[in-house]
Amino acid sequence: MGPRILVFLVVALSQVCTIPAMTDGADFTALKALKDIWKNVPPTWVGADPCGSRWEGILCANSRVTSITLASMGLKGSLSGDIQSLSELQILDLSYNKGLSGPLPSAIGDLKKLTNLVLVGCSFCGPIPDSIGSLPLLASLSLNSNGFTGSIPPSIGNLTSLYLLDLADNRLTGTIPVSTATTPGLDLLVHTKHFHLGLNQLSGTIPPKLFSSEMKLIHVLFESNKLTGSIPSTLGLVKTLEVVRLDNNSFRGSVPSDINNLTSVSTMFLSNNDLTGPLPNLTGMHVLTYLDMSNNSFDDTKFPPWFSTLQSLTTLVMETTQLQGQIPADFFSLSHLETVDARNNQLSGSLDIGTGHGNQLALIDLRKNKISAYTTRLGGEGVSVILADNPICRETGVTKSYCTVSQPNSSYATPPNNCVPASCFATQHSSPNCKCAFPYTGLLVFRAPSFSDLGNITYFSVLEKSLMNSFKSHQFPVDSVRLSQPRKDLSQYLDLNLQVFPFGQDRFNRTAISSIGFMLSSLTFKPPAQFGPFFFIGDTYLHFTGEVRGSKKSSSTGAIIGAAAGGSVLLLLLLGAGLYAFGQKTKAEKAIQQNNPFAHWESKNGVVSVPQLKGARCFSFEELKKYTNNFSETIDIGSGGYGKVYRGVLPTGKLITIKRALRGWMQPGLEFKTEIELLSRVHHRNVVSLVGFCLERGEQMLVYKFVSNGSLMESLSGTFIRSLQTIQHFCTKDVQRKSFIDFSYHLPGSEPAPPRITSNVKQNLQFLKLWKEFQKRKSSTPKPSTSYRRKKVEKEDLPEDTELYRDPTLSLYYTNQIVETGVPVLLVDGYNVCGYWAKLKKHFVNGRLDIARQKLIDELVAFSLARDVKVVVVFDAMMSGLPTHKENFVGVDVIFTGESCADAWIEKEVVALKEDGCPKVWVVTSDHIQQHAAHGAGAFIWSCKALVSEIKTSQQEVERALQELRPTSFQGRLLKHNLDSEVVDALKDLRKKLAENESKSR
Repeated sequence: MGPRILVFLVVALSQVCTIPAMTDGADFTALKALKDIWKNVPPTWVGADPCGSRWEGILCANSRVTSITLASMGLKGSLSGDIQSLSELQILDLSYNKGLSGPLPSAIGDLKKLTNLVLVGCSFCGPIPDSIGSLPLLASLSLNSNGFTGSIPPSIGNLTSLYLLDLADNRLTGTIPVSTATTPGLDLLVHTKHFHLGLNQLSGTIPPKLFSSEMKLIHVLFESNKLTGSIPSTLGLVKTLEVVRLDNNSFRGSVPSDINNLTSVSTMFLSNNDLTGPLPNLTGMHVLTYLDMSNNSFDDTKFPPWFSTLQSLTTLVMETTQLQGQIPADFFSLSHLETVDARNNQLSGSLDIGTGHGNQLALIDLRKNKISAYTTRLGGEGVSVILADNPICRETGVTKSYCTVSQPNSSYATPPNNCVPASCFATQHSSPNCKCAFPYTGLLVFRAPSFSDLGNITYFSVLEKSLMNSFKSHQFPVDSVRLSQPRKDLSQYLDLNLQVFPFGQDRFNRTAISSIGFMLSSLTFKPPAQFGPFFFIGDTYLHFTGEVRGSKKSSSTGAIIGAAAGGSVLLLLLLGAGLYAFGQKTKAEKAIQQNNPFAHWESKNGVVSVPQLKGARCFSFEELKKYTNNFSETIDIGSGGYGKVYRGVLPTGKLITIKRALRGWMQPGLEFKTEIELLSRVHHRNVVSLVGFCLERGEQMLVYKFVSNGSLMESLSGTFIRSLQTIQHFCTKDVQRKSFIDFSYHLPGSEPAPPRITSNVKQNLQFLKLWKEFQKRKSSTPKPSTSYRRKKVEKEDLPEDTELYRDPTLSLYYTNQIVETGVPVLLVDGYNVCGYWAKLKKHFVNGRLDIARQKLIDELVAFSLARDVKVVVVFDAMMSGLPTHKENFVGVDVIFTGESCADAWIEKEVVALKEDGCPKVWVVTSDHIQQHAAHGAGAFIWSCKALVSEIKTSQQEVERALQELRPTSFQGRLLKHNLDSEVVDALKDLRKKLAENESKSR
């Protein structure tokens, strides 16, 4: 036996000693370093041989690591400089791991063989290292949807093999770099096909040198930045362009006349700029399908005849472009036309879409024009025409369907494939093939689709087939895909929810997820041409094959499991009989309970008798858990002192409401029995009917019919009208304060008047007079209005580590005030508006912040009164070192933030207002990141441009109303003629006292 044991030991030792040699030592060291700083790495990352042991997400060639693809793995940590040791690495894809943060190490430039650097949808921040330009083979650079800051490295111009440059949706600043005598620039990327730089904070002009006839670009996406200057005429030299997005910037001047040389362009966005001059003539752009030039200041132009020559056109958006005249009927005969949006122009005459309009035509939106007649035609029933705010709707007095604004219906979801959807567990979903599984989910975002009719399901069916064909061609284990909820976001991107279902089992393994993620993040998948450029944001996948979420494994896991299993066999045999007996007993009890749900009522609740119900039934805990998707927070529709309320769906499709009591708020058994007996007998149209109840596992739940008309508070709330006494009080107090200061600080020997922020009192008093006239014309019937008080937060109830306890100045100022739910709340980022509005910007940029603030507040006071909106203007004072400070000026609240920036304060206030039930909250800012944050918190978004436009519009409306009421003579135009007699007497007494004091001092 001795020699045999010796031979065995020698063989085993030789195997152990050769294991590390299968993977390059430097590569193993680098991967181990990454493993040590990352959390949630794949459980197969054990041992010392990543290549031989087939670490998931790792591919090797000749013992060298060549690929790392770990999309949607839930990784947390940072990317260290140890990555530089992987000198043979070609693909690095860490996309969709929001837990990965920190800067991108400059050592990334040492990976000389890297071809794909894909870090989409993570949380990396800081500047993009200049060493990124030292990767000679790099073909795909996808860093979009992170938090990168700083400028675009000019060294990117050295990447001569680059095919895709995607730096969108970050916080990049500075200018677009072009080459000089000593530095490279993006103009050197003549072979690159994609420039995706949208949703950043890039400024300055687009250098004319950026574009040349040598370029092969097909996508130029510069939308939603801070670019200025004119559109360079060299753009027309890039004949290969297919998509151009320059919208949501500050471009000025005329559109280059040679832009119609871009005959391959299918989608063009020039909207929301400051473009002037003649409307560009795009004759010859025969493949143009989507054109948006809205919200610019072009010269007045009659409806151009060349529109009718764009035979491929599907969508024309020309809102606020100074169009005039009548739309010719033959324009609507374009066969592919779907949407015409020409709101807020001077279009006039009669609207006639003719009888030969295309079958695809779905929407004609001509609101706020001068249309005086509309000729209806047979066959036009499927076209939605909107003519609100036109003479045809104002003068006839008859409400037609085209005088109302209807919401488009685009609630598409992939239908089942000739089968009945399966009933699945709460965390599973039924696939289009009616199989329960855990799908891989995420968001497909198309940046420039060439269509606009989201009700046309053909587009989505084609996309589904394209996805499945791509998955099959790569031999991925995919059974089916589901698309749902198509919608347009703030950037006019098309968003689609995507679910990818596994084939042959109910879940994916890690290799399949990383492969699918890489296909969608690296542009390996090519969508149908009408969808244009896209990106994908995947969710973290939690249900991998053979894994229990949250478990930890090591190299000894297999041995431990084996030993434990062998030792457990005997115990299992001994317990088998007992478990069988217990199971039989449980089944019997369950059968009894199903036949009589009150069989154990007395023993559990100490109640003498079983409740006598009429029409209500007893639900099990598991039933309600299934109906509410495991009591998901997404269907939590309310809460109160009793507990939470959830919306559920019965197997029949009927909606129900489940009221679940909190622990510690349970009723005694007798009270609960009495309540359900009473509720089951009450049947009235104004009382919600009881469907049933649940009394299991220490829970008390009541099940009602679902009421879709909102809460009682929402039903009772009407439009809040600011009382005349409130306005008069504001104006009177303001006049008294101004008059006293003006008199007292002009006395001999008095000190100069302190700096102050005031409002235009005369304008307010004129508005007050107009308001009185308006009130006289209205019905005396009072309108309902409601208010509620937010529950006061007691500091003693909070743990010491909460934010409110640390800094009381950061507590939201509405905490102890009454919030009127009928009044919309407008949260304004003050300095953001000051930096945009021309008449404020000149003071703002020269450091005269007090003057800019004063003028802005004056405008907002008048706007608040005219529009009956609660205005809160927030100024960033984070660097002042002072606590948060609040002032009120004639109904406008002015906030100077303390230790938090204005963005953070506004976002918190939006969340608080929405929690308090305020139905209408607007945030005014042109910061795209803040817009997305506020929109995600539930607020409506206004840009600074939109606010300034609304302020000017309200001023014009007030001026027109004042013209009607203003006296024709000079009498009544003076300030004293607009004051109440009590105010005049008070001012006379004050003047008399001041005169007496002056005479005494002499």
